[in-house]
Amino acid sequence: MQKVLIITYYWPPAGGPGVQRWLKFVKYLPEFGFEPWVYVPENPHYPLMDGSLVKEIPKTVKVLKHPIKEPYRWAAIFSKKKIKTISSGIIPKEKQQSVLEKIMLWIRGNLFIPDARKAWVEPSVRYLSEILATENIKTIITSGPPHSLHLIGMGLKEKYPDLQWIADFRDPWTTIGYHRMLRLTKSSQRKHKQLESKVLNNADKIVVTSNTTKSELEKLTKRPIETITNGYDDGDARVMLDSKFTLSHIGSLLTDRNPEVLWKVLSTLIEEEQDFAEHLKIQLGGAVSGQVLQSFREHGLENFVELLGYVPHEKVQSLQQSAQVLLLLEIDSEETKGIIPGKVFEYVRAKRPILAIGPANWEGGQLVTETQSGIYCTPKDGKSLKEVLLKWFNAYKTGELTIQPQGTEKYHRRALTEQLAKFIVWESS
Repeated sequence: MQKVLIITYYWPPAGGPGVQRWLKFVKYLPEFGFEPWVYVPENPHYPLMDGSLVKEIPKTVKVLKHPIKEPYRWAAIFSKKKIKTISSGIIPKEKQQSVLEKIMLWIRGNLFIPDARKAWVEPSVRYLSEILATENIKTIITSGPPHSLHLIGMGLKEKYPDLQWIADFRDPWTTIGYHRMLRLTKSSQRKHKQLESKVLNNADKIVVTSNTTKSELEKLTKRPIETITNGYDDGDARVMLDSKFTLSHIGSLLTDRNPEVLWKVLSTLIEEEQDFAEHLKIQLGGAVSGQVLQSFREHGLENFVELLGYVPHEKVQSLQQSAQVLLLLEIDSEETKGIIPGKVFEYVRAKRPILAIGPANWEGGQLVTETQSGIYCTPKDGKSLKEVLLKWFNAYKTGELTIQPQGTEKYHRRALTEQLAKFIVWESS
């Protein structure tokens, strides 16, 4: 088998979709002739923990670890809660930021370029240089964010020019929505752009998770780029549907990921439909920002909301399968139209109607439409949204709220790993 070294920050017991992407690739790569080695921090600072994922690590995979200096650890001395919130991606709107939050964001954006894990780059290059030489590893894959891991790949490529380096962008770098919220100076913005360009033009190949990101990066580099989305894996047996008309969202609800149009429509249906309030339940699994909670109060929905907190992945599938409707929500902005949340693929597998609300031309919403998994609306489609929810509610009451997705096989983790394996060995003519 050909060895391939995967350099990633997020790895069990960390939680979240970034972990599952490479955990699943590692699971299936041996079927396609590759022996995966994984390099991760020895003492990382993970904002989300999910011990249930540890048992999914293949026993045959070789995991290498090296210490990392984490600035989030000493920053937590000032405010552990705020550090956990910011490192989880929940950044309050500027008007609602405290002085401490503004200072922390400025430090994060301008003193830690490209990110707070930059101190791991040089020690990792030194450590892995010996591994590559002794283990005859010819291909490495770096996965970001954190995008500082791509600098590890660039350092190793400089030492070993014949090494094949593939840079995996799970999210964009300088065009991602939260980037502009880091209070960057013009000098810092230039540094980010310069580092992004160096990575894109020194890597041998690039992997992205959406066609929108691929189109963006094709303007910055001539290197081969492959779109390999996230996906779903085999799961547990089916579970019973919730007796309530449950609208379930599994994942973080950030400050701007707050569909006011949905809350307004639900509030209206409670007023207009005699039995709607009796059946409605809004189920939220994951971190929820204070702004979203405030919206519930403003629309009189707080008594219908069930907050589950972070849900271990082993329990996620049963929640998805038992929900009457699955909510797929995205920030309404130009920067997010290429974001395909990892949860959508497991949503599709759950075979429950998906209500997707996001920006115009959003790839996540288009995937829902293409697979016939539900309905995709923009925040301006309040009338259509109300009609859909009322139709689904009536179908729920008669036990006829069902969905049959189509063309989803290509999103199985095995099929996606086969696509990755082909890209690893692919050579440009």
